[in-house]
Amino acid sequence: MPRKTDLSLMRNIGIMAHIDAGKTTTTERILFYTGNIHRIGSVDDGTAFTDYMEQEKERGITIMSAAVSCFWHNNQINIIDTPGHVDFTAEVQRSLRVLDGAIGVFCGVGGVEPQSETVWHQADMYHVPRIAYINKMDRMGANFYRVIDMMKSRLGANIVPVQIPIGDYDTFEGIIDLIRMKALYFDQESSGTEIIEKEIPEHYIEKASEMRAIMIEKVSEIDDDLVMKYLDGNELSIEEIEAGLRKGTLESKLVPVLTGSSLKNIGVQPLIDAVIKYLPSPNEVKYLPGYAIDDIEKEIIRKPSDDEYFSALAFKLITDPHVKKLVFIRVYSGTLKIGQMILNSTTGKRERIQKIMLMSAKKREEVSEAFAGDIVAIPDLRFTRTGDTLCDDKHPLIYEKIDFAEPVINQSIETKTLADQDKLLEALNRLVEEDPTLNYKNDEESGQIIISGVGELHLEIIADRLNREFKVPVKLGKPQVSYRETITKAVIQSGMFDKPINGKNTYGEVVLKLEPGNSGSGINVTFDLGLDKIPALYRQPIETGVREALSLGPNGYPMIDIKVLVQDIKTEDQKQNEIAFKIAASIAVKDGVRKASPILMEPFCDLEIISPEEYTGDIIADLSSRRGKIERIEPQGTMQAIKSQAPLSEMFGYVTKLRSASQGRAVYTMTFSHYEPAGIK
Repeated sequence: MPRKTDLSLMRNIGIMAHIDAGKTTTTERILFYTGNIHRIGSVDDGTAFTDYMEQEKERGITIMSAAVSCFWHNNQINIIDTPGHVDFTAEVQRSLRVLDGAIGVFCGVGGVEPQSETVWHQADMYHVPRIAYINKMDRMGANFYRVIDMMKSRLGANIVPVQIPIGDYDTFEGIIDLIRMKALYFDQESSGTEIIEKEIPEHYIEKASEMRAIMIEKVSEIDDDLVMKYLDGNELSIEEIEAGLRKGTLESKLVPVLTGSSLKNIGVQPLIDAVIKYLPSPNEVKYLPGYAIDDIEKEIIRKPSDDEYFSALAFKLITDPHVKKLVFIRVYSGTLKIGQMILNSTTGKRERIQKIMLMSAKKREEVSEAFAGDIVAIPDLRFTRTGDTLCDDKHPLIYEKIDFAEPVINQSIETKTLADQDKLLEALNRLVEEDPTLNYKNDEESGQIIISGVGELHLEIIADRLNREFKVPVKLGKPQVSYRETITKAVIQSGMFDKPINGKNTYGEVVLKLEPGNSGSGINVTFDLGLDKIPALYRQPIETGVREALSLGPNGYPMIDIKVLVQDIKTEDQKQNEIAFKIAASIAVKDGVRKASPILMEPFCDLEIISPEEYTGDIIADLSSRRGKIERIEPQGTMQAIKSQAPLSEMFGYVTKLRSASQGRAVYTMTFSHYEPAGIK
């Protein structure tokens, strides 16, 4: 099957922003104007094309990033409509990794809101070229120039408006194209399909000329030839301006800004044009380096060409009611055909391709072949997970995995009936495959199943999906902190076992020295050098007895960081026995621990908070009240990074407190660090 679209005419883009900035509505309009759908859907009444989960329709938010393909003037645009809520940042993160460009959507009223700031900095991290779109200019309180100022101060980006609005909120009626110096109006009877071009209204000429001069000055700075022409006082042509904007965007040196109202069908077609003009095709972005499987230092470059060996990255996995699961992949090089055997170089397993699907939200089209630059879905891959590399099995390589933030919120979860317990575990296994920020474990100490996620809404949605999709009614509770125990002084203790086993007399005596170990060292069992006489047959039972005895301390928690030295053993002829030595070692440990001043240990976490500077004082004060230890504060672009450590027991519910203290603008990551003596308030 020949390639339908030349690689230079493809655009893989994401639409990202804060919740309620209008991403999904903008995607709806793009699909409408490109002919992908014939009726405009609505987020508010639950008919949006890309919001197809029940929870999305009810809440009016996007949870699962939906892949949509459409065509515009012979160009193919693959769009990922991503969530705006902070609890679903992983959806944005995994999309940015495989996209070539992005549209940042900003609300004309709210401007740069917390999550738009977060995803913008994530796009910086992945070096994704962007254009910006200031939406909702028809809303009460919309102010284009205030949003521009916010973008400059909060994002630290070189913002270049290429359009300005005509009017605002109730007087908003069109846009001025600063490149061509024309006013554009969108016929509402044709749902904005017909664009009427007019001369700029007289009272806007001065402002438009001022903004155009700023645009040309910034564009000319991108190219030496343009600088010389600009300094010589010569006018730049439309082609030169657009070429400069494209060069600056691809090099992430500037961000073109457009405006409109997607809901009112104003400004969407020029936005689609800007995607084609300014965002890169797959062969214009930096090659994603791969590495040799047997030498991770050795770099392998695969060009974005159909003639290269096949390679792809699995960036998303979803549970699908029809085919169990779908794996979304970005093809970086080569081609993929139905029936082809490929290698998952991350796991070392081979997979056979049964079907290849082009996705348009929940619509799907089966194709026989996928090409470099394509984003497609593969059903029923047995061994593939998010972040895995797929490649030609005879020419393997591995791409760097996608890193996701560790889950920071834990809750117990239980079924309403015992009969549903197995169904719950099966459903959780499928959801964990799909969502890399979700974990669960069976807590043997409490008997609970503990699920871990990135926020309260995240776990709430998981519980809702268990109920609706998997028909497993569950309720969420609060987990307990998993403490540990250790000892604080050294003791020497003996243990003896002298009883018949199965009618046969047995005897074993063990002398141990227990002493505190280094933090994080775990349990270390060694034998005195003078004990060469101990047959190997008895060494393993003694060590097993020691470790089993330390699995629970005096307060019922596992013990950690203890050194155990087996100093001596005693036997009696004809009575020594493996079980006797194991039990004797266990008795010695339990008696010795009680004499070694045991203490309770609690988990501490490394905490990194990224916040605007004005909130750092309140954040540090709150951390101190939670027994947190501030290690350092470092500037990070326009933000401040607060590095600290804090006890896990004080951090439950912290995400809500942090959002409140920073007006939602601060984000944090938390990872387990070590155990310290418990200081429970």
